[in-house]
Amino acid sequence: MHEHNIKLSIIIPIHNEERTVKEILNKLQTLHDFAKIEIILVNDGSTDKTKSILIENTNLYDQLIDLPNNNGKGKAVIEGIKKAKNDYIIIQDADLEYDPNDIIYFLKKIDSDESDLIMGSRFIGKHRSVLNFWHMVGNKFITFIFNLINNTTFTDIYCCYCLFKKDNLDANKLKSFGWGQQAEILTYLVYSSKKIHEIGINYNARTYNEGKKIRYYDVFSVIYWIVITRIKRAIR
Repeated sequence: MHEHNIKLSIIIPIHNEERTVKEILNKLQTLHDFAKIEIILVNDGSTDKTKSILIENTNLYDQLIDLPNNNGKGKAVIEGIKKAKNDYIIIQDADLEYDPNDIIYFLKKIDSDESDLIMGSRFIGKHRSVLNFWHMVGNKFITFIFNLINNTTFTDIYCCYCLFKKDNLDANKLKSFGWGQQAEILTYLVYSSKKIHEIGINYNARTYNEGKKIRYYDVFSVIYWIVITRIKRAIR
């Protein structure tokens, strides 16, 4: 890899992640050896010690966007995208479910063929936690619906790791602040990207007791945003 030819902005939406946020930031430092990295934190109205931890560790990131109220991950992602300065963007959750070392494989793929969009997949990786059965069923179902409507063959559209060219997404078009936003973003990207790939990633699922937030009824919101965003694309 040609060191620092790739410019990547990493956006981290954060809400009450005092237990894990510093560890994630430390893990991300390795990526500076592979690309020019910009780390943007979006504190989404945290009420625990998250903000004080971030203030005490300013050497580990480039920008901190502090939202006074909890508006949802989607809002935090939008604000982060608007502030991003680099050519590529990837979202990193502040918990420990996703291993930042996997981003190195995304960077190597960009370096080899200049991909426009690289989607991660928890189902083709080398190892992962055993998932909740109904979470897997829900994921497979919404991935099927997405592929059917958009003529794609993804295996895991709700993997957090989605690396894309910044110029291929207009953050002002994003309307979902909730779980549907991932489907909204991916719908726009598949029509603005020429080279699309999928890479297997490792996954260490956390439990509801550890802070996992998604619920079964979020599937309905996701399907809504898959359909409505595809309709918007069709009538442009």
